[in-house]
Amino acid sequence: MATKITHWIDGKSWTGTSKNQGQVFNPATGLQTGEVDFADIATVDQAIKSAKDAFPMWRDTSLTKRTQIVFKFRELLNAKKEELAAIITSEHGKVLSDALGEVTRGQEVVEFACGIPQLLKGGFSEGVSNGVDVYSIRQPVGVVAGITPFNFPAMVPMWFFPIAIATGNAFILKPSDKDPSASIWIAKLWQEAGLPDGIFSVVQGDKVAVDRLLEHPDVKAISFVGSTPIAKYVYENGTKNGKRVQALGGAKNHMVVLPDADLDLTADSAINAGFGSAGERCMAISVVVAVEPVADQLIQKIVDRMGKLVTGDGTKNSDMGPLVTKQHRDKVASYIEAGEKAGARVVVDGRKVQADGAKEGYWLGPTLFDNVKTDMSIYQDEIFGPVLSVVRVKSYEEALNVVNGHPYGNGTAIFTNDGGAARRFQNEIEVGMVGINVPIPVPVAYYSFGGWKSSLFGDSHAHGMDGVNFYTRGKVVTSRWLDPSHGGINLGFPQN
Repeated sequence: MATKITHWIDGKSWTGTSKNQGQVFNPATGLQTGEVDFADIATVDQAIKSAKDAFPMWRDTSLTKRTQIVFKFRELLNAKKEELAAIITSEHGKVLSDALGEVTRGQEVVEFACGIPQLLKGGFSEGVSNGVDVYSIRQPVGVVAGITPFNFPAMVPMWFFPIAIATGNAFILKPSDKDPSASIWIAKLWQEAGLPDGIFSVVQGDKVAVDRLLEHPDVKAISFVGSTPIAKYVYENGTKNGKRVQALGGAKNHMVVLPDADLDLTADSAINAGFGSAGERCMAISVVVAVEPVADQLIQKIVDRMGKLVTGDGTKNSDMGPLVTKQHRDKVASYIEAGEKAGARVVVDGRKVQADGAKEGYWLGPTLFDNVKTDMSIYQDEIFGPVLSVVRVKSYEEALNVVNGHPYGNGTAIFTNDGGAARRFQNEIEVGMVGINVPIPVPVAYYSFGGWKSSLFGDSHAHGMDGVNFYTRGKVVTSRWLDPSHGGINLGFPQN
């Protein structure tokens, strides 16, 4: 029997009035495991009302108390993270170790938010004029929302809600309908940590819920992660309605390999970054730009490692799980067909994988292309699957031009033992996040996450100080407390 997954509003499960539902599947078996309610406008409005009503009390709650609740959430999450990882694996398909890693990286932001008293400290200038002091403070914006993708049902929401809540806002999460159960588990954990009702809400759903969050006047800020077309849509419609929007879009991440690189480290990194989580990561490496003469040797090392990978049920001893849905699996497979027809050489064909799991699972094994050209769809498009392409170039300059010529600018990496080349690369590359001998340069929580070009709309990145500033507004107070010696009227502008 399919599990019923619904909304979380005002501190409890909330069925709502809509009869529209979606189906949730276990990608490793192809079997339906749940039905998720889709919110109508009335349900979204109820969540917003609950958040708006709860906000003033939470805004006025002391920093000490807020921090204690966030820290309690951190302790509970740490104690129960294996439980959350199992939920992620059952609905997303990624292997358990990867799911646990996702939770751990999300917890980093929770821990960052535990330092919110220090992060919200303002400035103070005494005696700027005769008896006048000036100081700055940051205050929460109100009701805020996060619209998050299927590939990280715990980590990406945790990029946003810990900071939003710690700074005094009320947060509404609209998760992916592909793997919605993690959001309800998190909501219950917040309640156990002592968070007041209405401060964290979940509305499940589709475009109806998204559009209502974008247009409702009481929602003051929107955080989004997803594909570039939808990120652009969210940014344009959110800002049109007067909201702050941070919208992180798609990616096509390149790994540049110079001739002096350690090729064993590089091959390991290409495998890890290209095929982890079945390539369903916005920071996955999908293109290796090999500066000759390293391509042949590097490809052989990658192939040797690919032969040892086990694709299968994420609850077993597998390296890579299935893709999230059958439709997505078929879409990724169609890119492999298109690349082959365009003239790229299929070195390893993931369509032929023998998976360790039910035959109905959404399996597609790791795939490697060689001789990929920059006009091919497998190079131009974000495939979001376990497909790694090798582009051969003759020089560092050509490699740089390849990366900078792509419309996406999310993440990139360079592998080299030449410090001068690495320093030049980090300066000249037009990408927001750069790794030097690090294949997945996801910043730690106290730095901010975000790309350039078509990978980001607006100028606000996730977490770090960008996150703190996004969820707060600055205010400057000029204050004078008169002493008994004051007196007299002076209509002139104060001079001292």
